[in-house]
Amino acid sequence: MTSNRLGELLVRNDLISAEQLNQALEDQKLNGGRLGTCLVRLGFVKEEELSAFLSKQYGVPSINLNDFEIDPDVIRHVPAEISQKYQIVPVNRAGSTLIVAMNDPSNLFAIDDLKFMTGFNIEVVVATESAIKAAIDKYYDQSATFADVMEDLEDIDLEVVDEEDDVDVNALEKATEDAPVVKLVNLILTDAIKKKASDIHIEPYEKSFRVRYRIDGVLYEAMKPPMKLKAAITSRIKIMAELDIAERRLPQDGRIKIKLPGGKDMDYRVSCLPTLFGEKIVCRLLDKSNLQLDMTKLGYDPQPLQWFKEAIHKPFGMVLVTGPTGSGKTVSLYSALAELNDTSLNISTAEDPVEFNFAGINQVHMHEEIGLNFAAALRSFLRQDPDIIMIGEIRDFETAEIGIKAALTGHMVLSTLHTNDAPSTISRMLNMGIEPFLVASAVNLITAQRLGRRVCKECKEVEEIPKQALIDAGVSPEAVDEYVCYRGAGCDVCNNTGYKGRVGIYQIMPMFEEIRELVLAGANTSEIKRESMRLGVNTMRQSALIKLKEGVTSFEEVLRCTVSDD
Repeated sequence: MTSNRLGELLVRNDLISAEQLNQALEDQKLNGGRLGTCLVRLGFVKEEELSAFLSKQYGVPSINLNDFEIDPDVIRHVPAEISQKYQIVPVNRAGSTLIVAMNDPSNLFAIDDLKFMTGFNIEVVVATESAIKAAIDKYYDQSATFADVMEDLEDIDLEVVDEEDDVDVNALEKATEDAPVVKLVNLILTDAIKKKASDIHIEPYEKSFRVRYRIDGVLYEAMKPPMKLKAAITSRIKIMAELDIAERRLPQDGRIKIKLPGGKDMDYRVSCLPTLFGEKIVCRLLDKSNLQLDMTKLGYDPQPLQWFKEAIHKPFGMVLVTGPTGSGKTVSLYSALAELNDTSLNISTAEDPVEFNFAGINQVHMHEEIGLNFAAALRSFLRQDPDIIMIGEIRDFETAEIGIKAALTGHMVLSTLHTNDAPSTISRMLNMGIEPFLVASAVNLITAQRLGRRVCKECKEVEEIPKQALIDAGVSPEAVDEYVCYRGAGCDVCNNTGYKGRVGIYQIMPMFEEIRELVLAGANTSEIKRESMRLGVNTMRQSALIKLKEGVTSFEEVLRCTVSDD
């Protein structure tokens, strides 16, 4: 039933006035939704009155779902996603007829779709919108447990493909379409979101098959699916990521994009790696809605943050971010780009892969197989009248050389490297073959970083740490009495880990004139490190101890994330 048709009928039957109808139509334009929902929200008609009216109008029974207990076997006939999409709930089955409750009996498209999908004749009863939503929440457990999914697997006998045999692609594709396999993979992907995991590891071993989530930088085992589902689960994820399920000898990379309830999108970067007992799959969750680009909230201390901002706002030069995989380098680069993004600047990025897309920034995804690597993209950027260039990673001499030359010819270049700390980055570039005078001239600033876990605020408590342990960790004997250490006792909020969220630990080293002179003189890493400390640069351990003193992280995390300065 169209909005106008329903509205006219309600006015004609004196349930609402013409003026109220116009107000509801305006509300519908502004906020969306069905006209009936808008009328109820505005208080012009009660849900029960609307249901009774529709029941009478269409000659279908009205039902109070709150007084009705639905058999789980009936619920299983309609998948949760279909129930959510059409706002319907199956309430009973009589032979070849399925009785479903809906608040809009005129939605013939939904009825036809249900008939085609279930194979039943569909008989409609009317229920209020709120009652249907409550029933969906009640009967379709959105956080279904692993055990619930496993109940559906008892009658399924999937044969694991022998590693020595040829792959039967048709059999694998059929196995991936089985409802329990689809449901289990969906559970793995969505449960990771609920637990705020950053990565999903799906790992096959000789006699076991396990799923682990990385939460706040640490891996936790989530479930152990049956071995017989190994091939089906792996193939299901590969199909979703548009990978070749017949290829099991070579690594593959892909991407899954899913739409969550509420219209929110979630991307998973999928990496498939052949191992001794099958393919290990790692999915990295990319949630743009949780991307924190405000530099003041990333964990930078005031003076280092000022140095970082001054370096990226210079008209030319190079800013390097270093650290291991998963240390937040990409977020630091994106926060810098967000700070610099302006209509007056041409910003281009070469990324492998593009993790998040930004309006106003020209982002290029690398494809090594066709020759589009960082060096090729960088050469092309220089013909595109750039102001700011971001290179995902400097991996070789060619990329480093072109980046350095771009930094010396009037461009701001941002990039990452894999090194342990800021001073060792200079040695890494020299080892690549870059001349010392080029490094000294081009680099504005180097920042090294790690991610430490935050102590959970809900269960935070004082932890007694021996003074000597603090001194051994790097606290000066004069300042040791100023330290009050905290840890998380463990609660429901933090899944009894004692930690919730992460904070950046940074070593930000500007290229002071004294450091440039040391580089030109061929100084080693330890000499550069000592001079940078003399000039006020905090080491990684010193930055972590500042977070400990502020009560942000624990002594355990300080020792886990950083090494001693001795």
